[in-house]
Amino acid sequence: MCGIAGELRFDQQFADVAAVVRMAESQARRGPDGEGIFSLGSRCFGHRRLSIMDLSQRAHQPFIDNLLGLGIVFNGAIYNHHELRAELQAQGYQFASTGDTEVIIKAWHAWGPAALDRLYGMFAFALWERDSGKTYLARDRLGIKPLYYTQDQNRLRFASTLPALLKGGGIDTRLDTQALHHYLSWHAVVPAPLTMLRGVRKLAPATYMTVHPDGSSETTAWWRLDFPGKAEDEQRSFGEWRDMVLESLRLSVRRRLVADVPVGVLLSGGLDSSLITGLLAEAGTKDLRTYSIGFEAVDQEAGDEYYYSDLIAKHYGTVHEKLHIPADHLLASLPDAIAAMAEPMVSHDCVAFYLLSQAVSKHSRVVQSGQGADEVFGGYHWYPPLADIHDDEAGVAAYRKVFFDRTHQDLLGLLQPGTDMPDWSGDFLRDHFAMAGANSAIDRALRLDTTVMLVDDPVKRVDNMTMAFGLEARVPFLDHELVELAARIPARHKIAEGGKHVLKEAARRVIPAAVIDRPKGYFPVPALKYLRGDFLEYVRGLLDSPRARERGLFRRDAVERMLAAPDSAITPLRGSTLWQLALLEAWLQTNGL
Repeated sequence: MCGIAGELRFDQQFADVAAVVRMAESQARRGPDGEGIFSLGSRCFGHRRLSIMDLSQRAHQPFIDNLLGLGIVFNGAIYNHHELRAELQAQGYQFASTGDTEVIIKAWHAWGPAALDRLYGMFAFALWERDSGKTYLARDRLGIKPLYYTQDQNRLRFASTLPALLKGGGIDTRLDTQALHHYLSWHAVVPAPLTMLRGVRKLAPATYMTVHPDGSSETTAWWRLDFPGKAEDEQRSFGEWRDMVLESLRLSVRRRLVADVPVGVLLSGGLDSSLITGLLAEAGTKDLRTYSIGFEAVDQEAGDEYYYSDLIAKHYGTVHEKLHIPADHLLASLPDAIAAMAEPMVSHDCVAFYLLSQAVSKHSRVVQSGQGADEVFGGYHWYPPLADIHDDEAGVAAYRKVFFDRTHQDLLGLLQPGTDMPDWSGDFLRDHFAMAGANSAIDRALRLDTTVMLVDDPVKRVDNMTMAFGLEARVPFLDHELVELAARIPARHKIAEGGKHVLKEAARRVIPAAVIDRPKGYFPVPALKYLRGDFLEYVRGLLDSPRARERGLFRRDAVERMLAAPDSAITPLRGSTLWQLALLEAWLQTNGL
């Protein structure tokens, strides 16, 4: 796992090496083990390295293959690189390193963009051809690894984080109003290619961009998640599906053991991370390390799930570490956690992951985590009501009712008087539901959540917070073969018995039933949901600051009402609307915007 950066010039000027150095250096925490810069005329590439596969200097990046005329800067992990290496060696390719980076170069030379279909893992990379002058930017199927860019007629710059691009300078930093609409509608989710800034875009998951020397470019989607609804899948027994899920997840967890360093687990105590722990123990992982975090309770809402994480740790005899965060430490850590965000993210889990990653990084460099299971296997409460809806518009309305933070009219009422904009979020939802490849409201919702909402909330959160401490997080529930398998399973098998039914029944063959049958949990951070005391004053200080008042983004009367009664400002998904506003302002101020 690493940080990448680069500049491509289209105006016959030399690339700005100093700007690329600044962008790369700003990502030092993503890659604390090494740095490299390669510049040739109009192109310059930078890299910060976190050594996980092939710890030697042979795998240093930027990686240049002069014989093939190719170079690459790469962030991610290719879990089947050993198998691909053997296949390529059989074709006559010779390797100078033992890691996965060089495998991508050889695979691209052998198969071109079709090589992407052969890569099993998470990745974002820039690969350039010396002779043609073309550069390719590519991102993995489910957007586990990020890739941001800014482009005009003279140049294109890219980086693993948005703040890194800001270090290069020369960016239109005005707010993108369509992105703001999404942010305020979907608890901070802003789908690709948008970001909160007009001058910065992000490459969509499962997409590669071809950039030509003259500055022209085109993007190509190279993978799509379909919910086929075939007759043979409808007729398959539940027991067959259960067994297929378990075997596919076993393979996914084993794939994510490929590393030259030990692999641990972020153990929340819920079904998903507990199942990963059980499968790693089943695979014979020695001295398996597990990590849990807890916070202070607020108004009888518990701030930890130690009971369940302790149960799993004891059951499998893991080397377990619990981290308890007092309220004053949580508050003191908020500015650093916000600074680690590539984009503003309101989830309370962000600071939990940030602090957990800080502790974990002292002992482990790679961990597996349970993100994605709820979206892939139908674990959220808004799925069952969609199962009986067969009218397209009714499906859109039902999803909107349970998922959106506010109506379009309420959103407009939050912004300054006179602000007008289309219902961009509603339009996006309708367009996504209308896409081919899913034939029911519930499958359309599962597809939307897996390919959009998951990417720009839980997945981005885990990447940003773990990489802030040079910790690589792997997400076995987002193995693309497992995701494709789940998309074939009839929705009734997923949403039964409170959700994730087929996954729960598969888990019974691995982990204790007490964890499976427990109420649904999450990383609880009550202090950021029920803003009181010092936390409320922190929020007040942000929204009352001269910079916030000068920005004038939100109506003062709306802000004052929320500050006066923060407990009443709760979204349908139980998030704090006041925290949404404060977090956005904090992120903008942190990045000098």
